[in-house]
Amino acid sequence: MKVCIAEKPSVAREIANILGANTKHDGYFEGNGYAVTYTFGHLCTLLEPKDYKPHWKSWDLNNLPMLPDKFSTKVTEDSGIQKQFKIVKSLFDKADVVINCGDAGQEGELIQRWVINQANYKGKVQRLWISSLTEEAIKEGFDNLKDEESYNNLYYAGYSRAIGDWLLGLNATRLYTVKFGGYKQVLSIGRVQTPTLAMLVNRFNEIKNFKPQPYWELQTTYRNTVFNCEVGRFLKKEEGQAFADKVKESDFEIVSVTKKKGKDYAPKLFDLTGLQVYCNNKFGFSADETLKIVQKLYEMKVVTYPRVDTTFLPNDIYPKVAGILQRLTNYSEITAPLLGKKIKKSTRVFNDKKVTDHHAIIPTGIQTNLQYNQQQVYDIIVRRFIAVFYPDSDISNTSVIGKADEVSFKTTGKEILTKGWRVVFEFNEEPKKINTEQSILPNFEKGEKGPHEPSFLEKETKPPRNYTEASLLRAMETAGKQVDDDEMRELMKENGIGRPSTRASIIETLFKRKYIERQKKLVVPTQTGIDLIALIDNELLKSAELTGLWEKRLKEIERGEFHASSFIKQMKAMVDHLVYEVRSSKKTARLSAENNTQKPTTAKKKTTTKKTVVGKDCPKCKKGNLLKGSSAYGCSDYKNGCNFKLPFSFMEKKISESQLIRLLDKGSTTNLKGWKSENGKIEGLIRFDDNFNLKLEPKKGATSKKIPDTITCPKCKKGTVLKGKSAYGCSEYSNGCTFVFPFAKIKELANGKELTKELVYQILQSH
Repeated sequence: MKVCIAEKPSVAREIANILGANTKHDGYFEGNGYAVTYTFGHLCTLLEPKDYKPHWKSWDLNNLPMLPDKFSTKVTEDSGIQKQFKIVKSLFDKADVVINCGDAGQEGELIQRWVINQANYKGKVQRLWISSLTEEAIKEGFDNLKDEESYNNLYYAGYSRAIGDWLLGLNATRLYTVKFGGYKQVLSIGRVQTPTLAMLVNRFNEIKNFKPQPYWELQTTYRNTVFNCEVGRFLKKEEGQAFADKVKESDFEIVSVTKKKGKDYAPKLFDLTGLQVYCNNKFGFSADETLKIVQKLYEMKVVTYPRVDTTFLPNDIYPKVAGILQRLTNYSEITAPLLGKKIKKSTRVFNDKKVTDHHAIIPTGIQTNLQYNQQQVYDIIVRRFIAVFYPDSDISNTSVIGKADEVSFKTTGKEILTKGWRVVFEFNEEPKKINTEQSILPNFEKGEKGPHEPSFLEKETKPPRNYTEASLLRAMETAGKQVDDDEMRELMKENGIGRPSTRASIIETLFKRKYIERQKKLVVPTQTGIDLIALIDNELLKSAELTGLWEKRLKEIERGEFHASSFIKQMKAMVDHLVYEVRSSKKTARLSAENNTQKPTTAKKKTTTKKTVVGKDCPKCKKGNLLKGSSAYGCSDYKNGCNFKLPFSFMEKKISESQLIRLLDKGSTTNLKGWKSENGKIEGLIRFDDNFNLKLEPKKGATSKKIPDTITCPKCKKGTVLKGKSAYGCSEYSNGCTFVFPFAKIKELANGKELTKELVYQILQSH
């Protein structure tokens, strides 16, 4: 009998259906010569300290370091898991061959190997390695089963990672907790979580200690175009002022006009980190939320394996591209131009050398009904996939250099000549690539001259920005280095900290332990997190770069270029040194949750006094100041004849002090609702008339027809418009309607107008 073991029941069910193992038993499926069983994630785990030596159960400095000679595993102490393991073992005992159908990655290999080893199975083992759960992929995988030995290095890397985390995590956590932990305060230390926390604390301290420095910039405006002085920033005002005074007296002359045609390439396909970054920036999803959504999409067979760290495809996928595009019928509008002709093939997409275990995340071609947030993630994966087969976008970059009295100025502009791949994202506003502001310049001629308006601007340096979850993921990927270039980021991935599949859980762990917190979109350390990093003197524990080197070692083990035994030996030596160092520390600080409730602020807040009406200049006589009476504000110069009064209420409606201040400062309140009129309550703003009495100015269209509670989708005419996190969509999205109208697009079309319900309705109806 052939026994297949999958990582979860749902995957086992899919495999069983394809193999014809249709008889359901407790813990497995059987039929057609196969038994298909499953684990629930980690059935087995490394032994706990007390399992090696009973006295290691105690959290005592004298028991550290804990360095087992040999590491072993055990079945997790859970009755359901213990029961399932017995079922698996009984099937292995009857097996002619075991087929490892675990998740096709390092952790998936480790989970299943531990179960096979714990069951003491000594027979033949084969490996199913697939990148999607479609019927086609599973059948192809079973036709090309590999020997277990082909994946030994992958297992050794996973095994080394688990042991490294055990050695450092358990020893360092006990070490710092016993040495520095206060009342009920466990100080959790981890190989990846601690340098991640250190990055956040370092950034927080940089911002806190930042002292802005003034600088000056010289600009000039010629033919409604801003030119910047090529000298750059002036650190001394008098130096810049000398240039500013110099250029005032001369006409501005165009010295050169350079136009260069170029290309903008489609955004790369997604790896997991790229998808998490995009969804955090675009939809506000946390890294963990995105991972759960894309994992669900994988299990629903609509996208390929998601826990990947490459943005490339292997060449053997190319023949399948046309078939995938044809099956994406919900996107036929944008796939149609690609079908019926040769599909574009580029080394920016297809590169066997950049693909190891898995390729970039792409659609499988299978379509199904999805929830709204699933549809958002699926949609951008599909559009990225389609876009890479479209033509490049042709652009023209223009550089214009001018001078005034020998002082050189420069401006640049960019014009999109052909949209190319951009049409795929026209309603999705792909960040950076799509939202590049096009500065289309006037037609300048070399030698032309004319008057100009120079401006000498004082500015100041700004502190670095706090991390968002998106920028933190990128920093983890590049071991803390700021890298914006896609190509450079690819080269640095080997030195990142953590793996794509674990970074989200690392961030969530820091939240759960209250070492970090969210402040709107920002991720900042708590006082406990700040104090913990301050306690740690050992740079290896805190350094993202050095931890990235450990990650590189694990990659080398995976490729067979470094021995797992050497890695474990080095980790033991590091832990031994760490214990000696911390035990010898003279620090006496105690870190308790009780005394760390203060929340850090992202920047020093300026203390501002609350604005009041009292004391403001009288708008009528311009001489007196306003005083507060029992029912109105009046002018202090009333004895000299000023009769100005500003009542607290008008037309039976109380006006807030902030609105009265706005009226005095800007000449009107904002549009306020609830003014009584003959036709019922209306919306409008308050102004002064010529005699400085209050008057109501009804809002334009305030008496227009009522906006309906539901709006029919302008695209399919069947569904209703729904409001999402970042866009309006259609209730019929699950039936193929692709109507999406981003909030950003509505703001753009509003052109600075207040976004009222009426205006939004008008925009949605007219587009």
